[in-house]
Amino acid sequence: MPQNIKNFINGKWIDAVGGKTLKSINPADTSDTIGIIPRSGQKDIDMAVSAARNAYEKWRLTPAPRRGEIILRAAEMLVKRKQDLGELVTREMGKALPEGLGDVQEAIDMAYYMGSEARRLSGETVPSELPDKDCKSIRVPIGVFALITPWNFPTAIPAWKLFPSLVCGNTVIFKPSSYTAVCAARLVEIIAEAGIPPGVLNLVHGTGEETGEYLAAHPGIDGVSFTGSTAVGEKLAKMCSALDKEISCEMGGKNAIIVMDDAKLELAVEGALWGGFGTTGQRCTAASRVAAHEAVYDKFLDMLTKAASKLRLGSGLSKTTDVGPVINESQMQKILNYIEIGKKEGARLAIGGKAYKEGACAKGYFIEPTIFADVNPKMRIAQEEIFGPVVCLIKAKDLKDAINIVNDVKYGLSSAIYTQDVNNSAIAERDLDTGLVYINASTIGAEIQLPFGGTKKSGLGHREAGGRGGAIEMFTKWKVIYRDFSGTLQKAQIDKD
Repeated sequence: MPQNIKNFINGKWIDAVGGKTLKSINPADTSDTIGIIPRSGQKDIDMAVSAARNAYEKWRLTPAPRRGEIILRAAEMLVKRKQDLGELVTREMGKALPEGLGDVQEAIDMAYYMGSEARRLSGETVPSELPDKDCKSIRVPIGVFALITPWNFPTAIPAWKLFPSLVCGNTVIFKPSSYTAVCAARLVEIIAEAGIPPGVLNLVHGTGEETGEYLAAHPGIDGVSFTGSTAVGEKLAKMCSALDKEISCEMGGKNAIIVMDDAKLELAVEGALWGGFGTTGQRCTAASRVAAHEAVYDKFLDMLTKAASKLRLGSGLSKTTDVGPVINESQMQKILNYIEIGKKEGARLAIGGKAYKEGACAKGYFIEPTIFADVNPKMRIAQEEIFGPVVCLIKAKDLKDAINIVNDVKYGLSSAIYTQDVNNSAIAERDLDTGLVYINASTIGAEIQLPFGGTKKSGLGHREAGGRGGAIEMFTKWKVIYRDFSGTLQKAQIDKD
């Protein structure tokens, strides 16, 4: 039976005011309805924003370590429920179960990291140029945040936003993808059970057009953190800029792996396979391009094609599955359209290229792992984000040519190089124009203790996750405090002598 999912506003689970609903469907089996969710409208968002605004002052004044303790309790609860949540991620989003469990583990890691960060949130104390005066900077929360998340990491990406924003003292309205609304509800249930006060965390379900845009533009929202497509992110950024709102956008990618002539080809094939077809290519960091040195191009293509031919499609809950479904009908059609574009552009289809409807996959959105060979870097399939199990193989003359191929797109999220030459790796580190660079590893697999994000059209504003420049920067603003205990009027820059 489908689960009846509700909004969470001011500490209560309630239906949408208008009574409209949406369905969450298992992409591996469209006869399996996972949840009935609210199709929220403006009145629901107004209520959620009002609740968050009313809760803000008390939450802001709650000592940060106390806020962190709630997040740490949520981490412990996530650990206990990891298996169930991982299976739900797989059923609702489609990724293979080991990846579904990894999705939850990333949320656990972020909860522990950000819960502990509550005892730091460090500023700076520096000496004054005047006697009997001290100077310091501190972090303070920004206010009420709208957190808008996609479907491809239905537990991890919400955790990347929820835990730091709450630890920093903001109150939030969380708007998840309608395709993975049940996962979002389970995560919010855990945080609520961990002791988050009413109004501090609010969950509103709905579509991007009806719910997301109105939420982002709402006058009661002080900041927006968005993960999704570049087109939507740029639209929201323009909207928020006009309204003087803080905004951070983690957007698309057209990531590439360089395979040099001295690379360990078996390792590079594993990396390209994992980067291109892990999560069915539905990652912003997916390795959708490979720039292989001309000396090893043919051998690498043969090895990669043979390895891809052995990948098994099916429900992510099956232990034999390597590649699950894509998320929905429209995404499947988009990917198939790109495959046709690649053929018309003159790229050679080495393997795959079709929807897969055999056996247990008959009722799902499955596409064969697809590899295009002899791709020109200027082809659309090599320039535009496909977001599916499609890999483009491009021939490179040398390292400089390979780096130019990687950089010559509008995105700059993740890149990788396979080489045994330390000088090649050093040059790649320096010259690859991406936010993430991997050496002898694939383009996916970022760890939460470092900032996550990209250059060019892959990101706007502060980075996600941990480390210097990460999410703490997004969810706080700086306040500088000068305290003069001299008992006299001292004039900085004037009374120095």
